[in-house]
Amino acid sequence: MSAEKLSFEDFQPGRGFTLGPKLVTAEEIIEFASEFDPQPMHLGEAAGRASILGGLAASGWHTSSMFMRMMAESYVLHSLCEGAPGVDLMEWRKPVLAGDTLSGRSTVLEARSMRSRPGMGIVKFRHEVENQRGELVCVSENSVMFGMRVRPADIGISPETSA
Repeated sequence: MSAEKLSFEDFQPGRGFTLGPKLVTAEEIIEFASEFDPQPMHLGEAAGRASILGGLAASGWHTSSMFMRMMAESYVLHSLCEGAPGVDLMEWRKPVLAGDTLSGRSTVLEARSMRSRPGMGIVKFRHEVENQRGELVCVSENSVMFGMRVRPADIGISPETSA
């Protein structure tokens, strides 16, 4: 990737970004669960096997955090990202087990400039994360705000007159 950061103009509908791969270890599952979601199936292999999850499984919140890290490494940290107003959809479809390798794709669904913040646009994404068997483990949709390469003030347009 070039030194120039991705801007709003680079996020056209249909564009995709590869996520991962990310190997999930038992140690990190237990460490995350110990701090944030100390349910038995996230803290030990035997309890995980005895649960409906079938083994030591990452918390859904841990899955979301790993997905966020993959997204950050793929494009967020290489962009003029200004944050996100929230998450529209987050589904944990299958358990993420110790030893799984996660990968996936973020796809731009739509992009529009923001009237309330001249020089910024908002991009809606759909994200899909799979394990090494191609099983969908997580689906998410959310919007992210990005700075524009050319801001209205840079070309002599006042914020009051921009659309």
